[in-house]
Order: sequence, then C-alpha cells, then structure tokens
Amino acid sequence: MSEFSPQLEYARLIKSQRVAFIGTLRDGSPTVSLVTYAETPDLSSFLIHISGLAQHTQDISHSSRVGLMITEPDDGSRNPQTLARASIKGNAVIVPKNSGNYAELAELYLKKFPDSAMTFSLGDFELYRIEAKSARFVAGFGKIFNFGPVDFLEAATTLSKSQA
Repeated sequence: MSEFSPQLEYARLIKSQRVAFIGTLRDGSPTVSLVTYAETPDLSSFLIHISGLAQHTQDISHSSRVGLMITEPDDGSRNPQTLARASIKGNAVIVPKNSGNYAELAELYLKKFPDSAMTFSLGDFELYRIEAKSARFVAGFGKIFNFGPVDFLEAATTLSKSQA
C-alpha cells in the first residue's frame, strides 16, 4: 500500500468535485452560496462564472475576501465528520475580458462546464478568479493539514506524477 500524501489527496478532492460553497460578507455578516468552479492546473486559483444579479457577486464587489468549502459527497455510508474537505481562503477578482489570459481561463471553465457556454454571452455574467491564500484540508478524522501557496503547487505536481 502506498504512503498517504495529504497533497495528493487534496489535489484529488479539488479535481474530482464541481461545486463549492462560497462564503462572502453581506452587511458585515457571513453568507454562504453554492457555486460551480474550475481549478487552475497549479491549483492556486479557482474560476467561477457568476451573475452580477447574485448576492454573492454583489458581496464580492464590496469585499473580495471569500472562503470556499469543497467536500466529498455524503452518500450516507459513513460518519459525515470523516468526509474529506477543504476550506480555502482567498481573494476573488474579475478576469477582464480584454486581459491576455481571459480566453485561456474561460476555456478551463468551459472544459469542466460545457453547458455554461451560453452564459458567457450574457452581459451580467463575469469570470472571477479566486486566488487561494491558504487552505485547511481535512482528509478524515484526525487528519488535518494547513496549506499555503507552495503546497498548492506541490499538490498539483504530486497528482501529475501519480497519473504518469
């Protein structure tokens, strides 16, 4: 049996899921919503494509500080406290449509969510990049790890090596 690698398990969780819960601040109080996300290859950022009509988007316009919670699904077969999960802190910034990397980042998002292509033509949707600052990864009961930017790259590299 191979040795447990928190970075590898973190990368597998991030890559295997499609939805996250985003925490924003609304009038000084926390608010949580569901968003779909795509991750950048180095796992340092998360892309969300959201409507300006959504409360979480309005909240981000007042404070770019956000939290993302990504968790493995609860299928009812075990104690939910043992589910793998990552709580990520970061800053959400709009990716300007005229920026040099907009097409590349939009393609990453659309690769994961091809049915979202239509929303890219709507005027109230924007592509945001959440730049991860830190993460707390719980791989199960008693398996808790704090990650920073160096760990995100190590997780991506470890996953890539495991797939080679």
